[in-house]
Amino acid sequence: MLPYIGEFIGTMIMMIFINGVVAGCVLNKTGLQGGPVMICIGAAFGVMVPVWIFGQASGAHFNPAITIALAAGSMFNWSLVPGYIVCQVGGAFTGAVIAYLLYADHFDATDNPDLIRAVFCTSPTIPNFFRNLLSEIVGTFLLVFPILGMSQVPGLSAGTGKIYIWALVVAIGMCLGGLTGFAINPARDLGPRIAHAILPIRAKGPSHWGDYAIVPILGPIIGGLLAVGLFKIIPWA
Repeated sequence: MLPYIGEFIGTMIMMIFINGVVAGCVLNKTGLQGGPVMICIGAAFGVMVPVWIFGQASGAHFNPAITIALAAGSMFNWSLVPGYIVCQVGGAFTGAVIAYLLYADHFDATDNPDLIRAVFCTSPTIPNFFRNLLSEIVGTFLLVFPILGMSQVPGLSAGTGKIYIWALVVAIGMCLGGLTGFAINPARDLGPRIAHAILPIRAKGPSHWGDYAIVPILGPIIGGLLAVGLFKIIPWA
């Protein structure tokens, strides 16, 4: 039971940070003057904090792409995969709802539906299915493969490795975030997108289910599988 609780609460905490920093930067009258750099840094803290808390309890996946890839590589039990994914998506949805409740007045003060949606989920700056999908594949590969590689450095993943994960997420955001908003995590996009669709947000627009939502689901899964596949065939020893 503890691993599922860890995945739910950890993903919820992650999304309060991520949706919160985006809301603080893009909604009206928040008092913040931050931009993309602040979003990258805040989002990375959102990943790192629950990793510190739940690393031992659940493995700190918080990401269906990681869970599926590890199971495909015989590094995680397939029987746990469905429960992990439900908890990850549910935690992401809950975190997005909490962030909305905290910023409800600022949502009401914002008339731009694109900015409102951006608080919850990702979208491409230039729509191009192939390149948008490739961006999510590469971004997730650059997340998963280095994390796996850290296991080859004795003692790294147990301590300072958590800080390296923060730096890794910042780097991915700064280098690739301008393309699709770097979901690199199906739950991070899907849970909040569901929240955007059902919450009574004034002036919100469409949630873009048909024209984009598959990209941040499919791309990270492919990227995670490629990362684990490459890791498994390298003769480390």
